[in-house]
Amino acid sequence: MVTLTESAATKVAHLLETQATPDEGLRVRVVGSGCSGLSYQMEFDQPQAADKVFETNGVKVLVDPQSYIYLDGSEIDYIESLQGAGFSLKNPNPKANCGC
Repeated sequence: MVTLTESAATKVAHLLETQATPDEGLRVRVVGSGCSGLSYQMEFDQPQAADKVFETNGVKVLVDPQSYIYLDGSEIDYIESLQGAGFSLKNPNPKANCGC
């Protein structure tokens, strides 16, 4: 399962209202990035047939089967601080940092 904190769900819902269509969700995927290990990408997208779909506070999180292997148990938060604001993904699964 991939979950959103309340603050992340609120922010995503607001962004969906202003930038996307109502039936879209937040797609989270894992991509390789060489020696940096794995990177996370987030975008608004339509659900696909093979996706795992999770819902938090009315917001859909979409994860393709390959990414789900790496993301199961993750939590997405939205943080605002003096250094800026943005989404933070807490993933309990990584065992190493190098993708080489």
